[in-house]
Amino acid sequence: MSDPVLWMSVFLDVTPDRFEACAAFWARVTGSVVGVPVGDEHEFWPLDPVAGDPCLWLQQTREGPVGCHPDLYVVDVASAADRAVALGATRLTDRDGLVVLRSPGLLPFCLVRHEGQSVRPEPVGPVGARAVVDQVCLDIPADRYDAECDFWAALTGWTRSRGEVDDEFNRLLRPSGIPYAVLLQRLDDDQPTVTAHLNLACEDRDAVAALHHTWGAEVVSRKPSWTVVRDPVGITYCVTIRAPGAV
Repeated sequence: MSDPVLWMSVFLDVTPDRFEACAAFWARVTGSVVGVPVGDEHEFWPLDPVAGDPCLWLQQTREGPVGCHPDLYVVDVASAADRAVALGATRLTDRDGLVVLRSPGLLPFCLVRHEGQSVRPEPVGPVGARAVVDQVCLDIPADRYDAECDFWAALTGWTRSRGEVDDEFNRLLRPSGIPYAVLLQRLDDDQPTVTAHLNLACEDRDAVAALHHTWGAEVVSRKPSWTVVRDPVGITYCVTIRAPGAV
């Protein structure tokens, strides 16, 4: 895109009754502290890492299921939003320095004015079980898959790494300094819209999943390359065999 993506955050969307539990859990996962809220209603709360710039936030929502959505940071928000719409996004709301949109597959996301963020957080945790939240996976219904992959590749301008013909994954390779890679997963079920979840890169995924269990998370299933976990408020994420620092 003409206005490159200079930073990326992911927002965990959670209702007020679940906010404290969500904040406490993800602060432990990321070795962060809950920062000072911003927004017209103080609804956006950063998780401030010990080292690096915030890239995981919590957003208090009035209603709806828990989940997450990505934010892309650019210099010229208005121009980037126009380009997103031209590529198939729907514009929802505008406010100073922020435009809320939906992708062609109806995933909410925001375009935000870049304020100089540049330092990715480091892995945290005990030696041998260090981990970092470093990838957002877009869960895409099969009938929306090609269009959604094309949209995100064109919007970000990031290199798209395609899987094998029968592989359900594509990947957008993040430029240096961006905190999240983007994994594009084709679903087999009839989920009506695109959703998103976080992935952690780990030194030892079993050790990390066990640690998260002691903090109140529930292991849902174990696959060859990842373990599906549900946090104390119902947000699902994956602990993967990806090594911290992977592209």
